[in-house]
Amino acid sequence: MNSPIKKWHEVVATQDHELLKSILSENVIFYSPVVFTPQKGRDITYLYLMAAAQVFNNKSFNYTKEIINKNHATLEFELIIDGIEINGIDLITWNEDGLIIEFKVFIRPLQGVNVIHSMMQNMLKSFSKN
Repeated sequence: MNSPIKKWHEVVATQDHELLKSILSENVIFYSPVVFTPQKGRDITYLYLMAAAQVFNNKSFNYTKEIINKNHATLEFELIIDGIEINGIDLITWNEDGLIIEFKVFIRPLQGVNVIHSMMQNMLKSFSKN
């Protein structure tokens, strides 16, 4: 099994957006904690993950637990934004080619969801202007 998780950690550490694009399946589905509908396709998933990378890119971000089983991974993370202690989980599924086909993000507490929602909106607006 060709796991993309090592590459995902490299994307997080280096902000290498080309590497990110290379590990996403063309038909990947992204489930955001702040958007009602699933986002379908590489381009929109790439946009959301790039925005999240900017929002979450602070010194407090840290993956604390990792469970990998066959073609699924659960990565628990923690960070602090505006004094709010946030924790969440990335659920990642990939295909036999090692391409991510599903990416789900869960975040708590509600105050954390709200601050991330606001920051993600601003980041996505700035990307759409470029």
